[in-house]
Amino acid sequence: MQKIETHRLILRNFCEADSQGLLEYSANPRVNCFLDDRISTLEEAVLRVQKRSKDDSYIAVCLKDSDDIIGELFYFKEEPDTYSICWNFNAQIEGMGYASESAKAFLKYLFMQKGARRLYAYVEDDNYRSQKLCERLGMRKEGYFLEFISFTKYEDGTPKYENTFQYALLKKEWLKQQPS
Repeated sequence: MQKIETHRLILRNFCEADSQGLLEYSANPRVNCFLDDRISTLEEAVLRVQKRSKDDSYIAVCLKDSDDIIGELFYFKEEPDTYSICWNFNAQIEGMGYASESAKAFLKYLFMQKGARRLYAYVEDDNYRSQKLCERLGMRKEGYFLEFISFTKYEDGTPKYENTFQYALLKKEWLKQQPS
């Protein structure tokens, strides 16, 4: 992918130097949907970065002044023009507006360069920060799925199902939100 610059950030493909930063936010996932992506060693992080560096659907979010990775954006394409979007950020940068700044650029990239017609995101009902991010991005709440998916288990080994919101945004809605 072509590098994208915002006021304070660079969105780019992953590179080897991102391994330590990826380990920092992937070692202790704060939301259950990232439990399967948990990594615990630098070696695991290096392997994950090598794989993601060859995949344009995973985008490293880096501070412009240092190129340090602070999180990632990624998507899954559904034919012909719908994308499921996701994000994962380091808790240490929370509340600074970086997620919002990078996600706005991400949406523009998907709509204008990748030809997306529709974007959607699944957000667990207890992940308030991601719900607020979706709302700041102009996404509308489309659905609420009870016991939708399980990422973890109860102590007795039975699946713990998550209640999940679906947020979505059409390109024509996004275009109306853009300053003239």
